[in-house]
Amino acid sequence: MLGSGRSIMDFTLITGRTIDQGCTKEHAKLSDEYLLNVAVCEMNPEDMKRLNVRDGDNVKIMTDVGSVIVKAKRSRRIRRPGIIFVPFGPWINAILPSETEGTGMPPLKGFRVRVEPTDEPVSDIRSLLLKNYGVKG
Repeated sequence: MLGSGRSIMDFTLITGRTIDQGCTKEHAKLSDEYLLNVAVCEMNPEDMKRLNVRDGDNVKIMTDVGSVIVKAKRSRRIRRPGIIFVPFGPWINAILPSETEGTGMPPLKGFRVRVEPTDEPVSDIRSLLLKNYGVKG
């Protein structure tokens, strides 16, 4: 069990599509393969050290809207500390606000979040769908 003395860090969240996410969503969004490719948080290696998480550890991403648990993933693309990337999908949709500030688009890039290590399991897609959309997976 992780101790209560673990770090919580602030990050700027960037969302987007990935090739792996795109390929697996065409097969089945309820599959383990989709979970492995979408319920992830790509992080700068230095940020992972500061947060004391390793590749594959679970992290909780928190906003004022809610929180989700995903897998931390060491990124070779994120060179700047303080930035995380999470692919589009139910996990990220669950924690982004619906307010669009007149643009018609939610804040998918540059949104402030908090991240902490956790022993909690990765958020279940069926529970996310039911909670956020009233849809049973």
